[in-house]
Amino acid sequence: MELKKILNKEQRKKWESLKREVLEANKALPKKGLVVETFGNVSEILRFKNTALIVIKPSGVDYDSLKLEDLVTVGLNGKKLDGKLKPSVDTPHHLYIYRNLKEIGGIVHTHSLYATTWAATGRPIPVYNTTHADKFGKEIPCAPYADNRDNHIGKTIIKYCKKGVPAILLKKHGAFIFGTNAKKSVEIASELEFVAKLAFHYLLLSQILEIKPKEMSKREVTLWRKRHLPGGGYGQE
Repeated sequence: MELKKILNKEQRKKWESLKREVLEANKALPKKGLVVETFGNVSEILRFKNTALIVIKPSGVDYDSLKLEDLVTVGLNGKKLDGKLKPSVDTPHHLYIYRNLKEIGGIVHTHSLYATTWAATGRPIPVYNTTHADKFGKEIPCAPYADNRDNHIGKTIIKYCKKGVPAILLKKHGAFIFGTNAKKSVEIASELEFVAKLAFHYLLLSQILEIKPKEMSKREVTLWRKRHLPGGGYGQE
């Protein structure tokens, strides 16, 4: 039976809206320089009382040609509920994260240049500047390498992600970013790439100038981060 026939009118309206949001979020990735070719994907979850729907990019489809009807809807168990194409091969990782981080609503996976360069080293991104402190409040963790079988990647991400840090690198792979929805997750992915680029150039310039790189203190980081938390004063409240 078609999914739209199972859902009630209100649920169907929310699902249709969700698909439009996920399409727009996926289209934003190449515009922001976060992907090349068909790499990467965005998903968002719609939670109902007794079930959930996840809308995600299909596997191997070019972003320029991606259409609303190409998107795939799956359940938390991975069963395809709507769509003619195969879902992203990263779908199991998205689902595992959604099952274990119930407070998030959107996930982005990218192989963006600077974040993936850091991931290749297996090192976290230290807090070297206030931009990083503002947006993330802690170093960006880097989880150990995990192969693409079963739930290995999802389990590794959950084990090594840090509370309050909406992004994690996966050694020799790329980055996973979490947000309240798909749009917010893409924004955070863009911020992660910028922070990774800043850190890369800071280390490079430090070597050229023969100065020792220095991380910000925890106290400094906390003070800057507070501005961007609810009630901290940043933006139009």
